[in-house]
Amino acid sequence: QVQLVESGGGLVQAGGSLRVFCAVSGGTFSDYHMGWFRQLPGKEREFVAAISRSAYKDYADSVKGRFTVDRDNPKNLAYLQMNSLKPEDTAVYYCAAVIGPAGVRPPLTRDRYDYWGQGTQVTVSS
Repeated sequence: QVQLVESGGGLVQAGGSLRVFCAVSGGTFSDYHMGWFRQLPGKEREFVAAISRSAYKDYADSVKGRFTVDRDNPKNLAYLQMNSLKPEDTAVYYCAAVIGPAGVRPPLTRDRYDYWGQGTQVTVSS
């Protein structure tokens, strides 16, 4: 049974930074592509960033240059470092995982991911 648990969310002022974590248990972490998505109430869950099992990284245009996605395979952890946060970044942030081949870019759409965490709230005050 694969389980994903996010942590590290919270309240921060605009311009500040937060790092959210995704701990993965079950399976072999290095086999997974990892994605980050976010969702506001009443809105669809949207892509934020992803990192492949080969460490290729992709970002939504809205976060490029401000957010960094990374992974620590020995620790079974994925990270999303968020800098220069804006009020419009306020959302519940979810990590997701899917087993995939090496040497390819990670999936960018939520329907491509098989496993999801419960989410962590990030609130950016103006």
